Amino acid sequence: MSSANPLLDFVLIHADNSLILSQRLSEWCGHGPVLEQDMALTNIALDHIGRARLLYQYAAELDGTGKTEDDFAFVRDELDYKNVLLAEYPNVDFAYTILRQFFMDSFYIDFLDKMVLSTDTRLSQIANKSLKETQYHYKWSKDWVIRLGDGTEVSHQKIQTALNRLWEYHGELVVPSDAEKIMIAQKIAPDFEEIKALRTQRILETFAEANLTTPSNPWQQSGGKKGYHSEHFGFLLTEMQFMQRAYPGLDW
Repeated sequence: MSSANPLLDFVLIHADNSLILSQRLSEWCGHGPVLEQDMALTNIALDHIGRARLLYQYAAELDGTGKTEDDFAFVRDELDYKNVLLAEYPNVDFAYTILRQFFMDSFYIDFLDKMVLSTDTRLSQIANKSLKETQYHYKWSKDWVIRLGDGTEVSHQKIQTALNRLWEYHGELVVPSDAEKIMIAQKIAPDFEEIKALRTQRILETFAEANLTTPSNPWQQSGGKKGYHSEHFGFLLTEMQFMQRAYPGLDW
């Protein structure tokens, strides 16, 4: 659902992407394939929580109704979340998690680089901080896509299976919502066509190096930015929001 404030909607899209992705990544804590990657997944989740906090704090100021960052994070209804469907997709296995992360990182590495030049000073500052983290995230997820794709027969089969399933979810990131179109026009957000071209090049080059077959189906899932989510999302929110709903008023 959209508000009357396109800047607020824009901020919430990217805050929600980080929050929901961090929730999925945090599910790996203690369950990673090896200790080093368990720690890497947890640290990336923490980076996204930090980014979400900065954006929710700004959202609370833009909203001006007395809501806090915790209200935006934990007590909204499902239709009020604006994250892309890819962010909420279940982990399934390590290959799915890696590919989901790579698709997200391959968008945000160029998006944040351009957002540093935003006419909105607050968003420019948040982007500058987040970009440094995303550069690490992108290198990590890209290396793992190549490592799995160009690895054993089993690892190749698993990452190709994940790619075949997640391909239809990756494009929603580069299709601007109504709020994002307004932000682009106001020079607050970068041109998504430019981001799409850069991202496509990154993706295709990585898949070629990983010996992966890029799916040919052009159709893409959508709806997350408008508040229409998958059947998985309600379960995720139930777990994520439990403490705040059971004990209202907790601070993050």
